[in-house]
Amino acid sequence: ESTRRLAARREETLARKVRLETALEGSASADAPLETRLAELVRRREGVEGELNVSRQESERVELAIREDADKVRDIEGEVERRRERLEREKLAVRETASRLQGIIERLEEGKHDVERLAEELPESADEEELRRSLEDIETRIGRIGPVNLVAIEEFEEQSERKMYLDRQHEDLTSALATLEGVIRKIDRETRARFRETFERLNEGFKSFFPQLFGGGGAALTLTDDDYLTAGVTVMARPPGKRNSTIHPLSGGEKALTAVSLLFAFFELNPAPFCLLDEVDAPLDDANVERYCNTLKSLAERTQLVIITHNKITMEAAHVLIGVTMSEPGVSRLVAVDVERAVELAASR
Repeated sequence: ESTRRLAARREETLARKVRLETALEGSASADAPLETRLAELVRRREGVEGELNVSRQESERVELAIREDADKVRDIEGEVERRRERLEREKLAVRETASRLQGIIERLEEGKHDVERLAEELPESADEEELRRSLEDIETRIGRIGPVNLVAIEEFEEQSERKMYLDRQHEDLTSALATLEGVIRKIDRETRARFRETFERLNEGFKSFFPQLFGGGGAALTLTDDDYLTAGVTVMARPPGKRNSTIHPLSGGEKALTAVSLLFAFFELNPAPFCLLDEVDAPLDDANVERYCNTLKSLAERTQLVIITHNKITMEAAHVLIGVTMSEPGVSRLVAVDVERAVELAASR
């Protein structure tokens, strides 16, 4: 409004200037006396010039005001344009936010999430920038994982079925292993019990036969360890009159009788249908042979003994003698003699 008012005053001043100039030109051509007319015109000219100066000054003030108002108008128009651009940016940001919000809502609906419940669970102190950074970090880690495997669900189901199968196999194997371990423990217990029982019975037999064969002394079997399944067996034998700590200092005959004592203990523990003894009495003297033969007689009640010998005392203790002779060079013949029958025939004659 002020600009229009100043523009109107400027127009009025310019029109007044034109009228004054016209009047001045008309006065110069009048028929009045020149001097009077000239003086009057000079006065009028001075007045007009004063008014003209005033009008010029007023015009300059008006133009200055117009320029100032124009600058203000330009400033206002620039501010309006800036605010219009800002408003457009705000509208664009609102549209982008609405679009992102709609996308988020659609993603939440695809994931079957309740938007209202998520909004209620969202803490009041939640920071958008912090959440955005967390989201970017998650997206970065997802990107490092690599492309999405579209058949991951099928592979997972397949591997799950295989895992279930392997789990069942593992359970079966674990159960079978537990059963086997239980059976092994049971066998170990029974083995230890039977070994202990057998060992004790064998040791008693060995302790019994050794004095019979040696006419005294003592012998025993001992274990090298407390575990019956892994322990070794040590043979301790002391013939009468000796203080040996091992069986190594014994003579050949004594070692043979010790072995025979242990062998007879085995046969007494578990009798066999027959037993073959080859030249056992070879290193023995006559006294030991007699004790050896007496022990054989006690075993002959349960086991058939086949003895290979050249000792006459052992032959006398036999029930049946079977000899091998070579009546012709290169031809061997067997000769069997029933000793008891032969004795009866000899007595009858």
